[in-house]
Amino acid sequence: MECRVVFGSNEIEYGVKFSNRKTLVIKVCPAGNVEVLAPVDATLEVIKQRVLKRAQWILQQQNYFKQLGERSPEKRFVSGESHYYLGRQFLLKVEEGKPNSVRYKGRCFEVVCTPKTKAKDLMKMWYRSHAKDKFAEYAEPIIARFAKYGVTPSSLYIQEMENRWGSCTPKGKIILNTQLIKAPRPCIEYVITHELCHLLYPNHTKAFWELLHKEMPDWERWKNKLERFML
Repeated sequence: MECRVVFGSNEIEYGVKFSNRKTLVIKVCPAGNVEVLAPVDATLEVIKQRVLKRAQWILQQQNYFKQLGERSPEKRFVSGESHYYLGRQFLLKVEEGKPNSVRYKGRCFEVVCTPKTKAKDLMKMWYRSHAKDKFAEYAEPIIARFAKYGVTPSSLYIQEMENRWGSCTPKGKIILNTQLIKAPRPCIEYVITHELCHLLYPNHTKAFWELLHKEMPDWERWKNKLERFML
């Protein structure tokens, strides 16, 4: 459902998605579009007032993403392209042959694939495999640190997400975007810490930000780096 409100000289358009949830969340996506995730019993007037209350923040976020500029062109996964892994840039080399394989050597990704196999598919599988291992490794000490608050995630899961780096479900499952494996380790640790804070505070309240700052004092530095990291 598409709606709009007027805030000063600005008009804010936003989409509303109703679902079986308890809280109302407003998201500004990198493309600048605004999404509202609302409980099924929320009225349009209540949603409108919440958007108006957050209008200044919405405009700031839209302006922020606008300043970042357009994202890099979509990768074609051909020789000569640059690809990232844990914040480091690698040159891609694709060769036809057997068996299918991906390895990184020096500052290069070397991909060998049969004629019927796409380098893109092999790279995605390689990234997912390494993300699963690395995210678990990085999360372990952070999860252990949060045990003092009496919380622990029910599980750690990775998947492709279009507009989010991570999320925490009401049942305590932490979901991390596979694409994070391309960013520096501290950026990944920031997202993990951010989502673990949601185990204690589901919403971005003052208490949530205080906890995040306590557990990762330099979180803003890595958040900003992550948002500027063109994946």
